[in-house]
Amino acid sequence: MAESTIFSAIGRRKTAVAKVNLKPGKGLVIVNGQPFDEYFRTPNQRNSALQPLVLTENQKKFDVQIRAEGGGLEGQAGASSLAIARALILSDAALRASLKAKGLLRRDSRMRERKKSGQPGARKRFQFSKR
Repeated sequence: MAESTIFSAIGRRKTAVAKVNLKPGKGLVIVNGQPFDEYFRTPNQRNSALQPLVLTENQKKFDVQIRAEGGGLEGQAGASSLAIARALILSDAALRASLKAKGLLRRDSRMRERKKSGQPGARKRFQFSKR
């Protein structure tokens, strides 16, 4: 095998989109050209993003390159998680059952509710004044 195999997948969460390339390696994770720990600063974001790799015990088997855009860091972490899970299935179809059982293959379709005209927010109303 002259060139190594790269597994690519896309994940979405709210308005964030993450494109992931997985290739056999030593466990190096790069997000938008930055080290993983610098980009995702909170432990919650880090755990969320790498949950599929931890669950399948593939942290040290693959190098992960993530290109995330849109939304906030929490949404990008969720999008990265879905993309990594999809890429892992491309690498080994036997992992599908364990990822599906934990709900890591389901796209979270919840979106922010739009602001309505004549109101200060999506649900909030202006204060009622009797007089």
